Amino acid sequence: MVKIDNILKNFTYQSYMKDIEDSEVSRRFCLHGINHSLDVARISYIINLEEGLGYEKDLVYAMALLHDIGRSVEYKEGIPHHEVGVGIARQILEEAGFCQEDVALIADAIAHHKQLNGAKKDLRYILFKADKLSRNCFDCKVYDECYWKEDLKNKTITY
Repeated sequence: MVKIDNILKNFTYQSYMKDIEDSEVSRRFCLHGINHSLDVARISYIINLEEGLGYEKDLVYAMALLHDIGRSVEYKEGIPHHEVGVGIARQILEEAGFCQEDVALIADAIAHHKQLNGAKKDLRYILFKADKLSRNCFDCKVYDECYWKEDLKNKTITY
C-alpha cells in the first residue's frame, strides 16, 4: 500500500501525530496515537469485508489513520478535531497521491465520525463503528471514571 506508506512518511502527518502523543502523555483515558489509528484501520477493513461494502484497502486505512489527526489542534485551540482534521487530512491525502474523489470521501467520513447519522453503510458508518469498537473498555483501568455512556462501552470483543 504505497499511498499508506506515503501517509506514514509524510512530515505533516508525523508532526501532528507527535503533537497528539505529547499532549496525551499524562492522559488516563483512551489515547489517539498510531496504535489507536491502526486498530481502527484493521477493524474498519474487517467491517468493510464482512459487510461486503467494497471499499479499497488503502482508502479504508487512510481514513482510519487520519480520523483523529485534528486532535493536536483541538488540544491547543479547542476546535473540535473532526472539524479541523478535515483540512489537515486533505493536504496529507493529496500529498500521498490520492485522487480528488477519494480525498472527498475520506474527508466526509472524518468530518462526520463523531456520530452515526442514518443507517447508510458507507465510510461514515465504518469509521464511526470501528472507532468505538477499537476501545477495550472491558480491560480499562479507569472504566468507572470514563465519560462514555454505559451503553457505548465495549464490554466484549466484537471484531
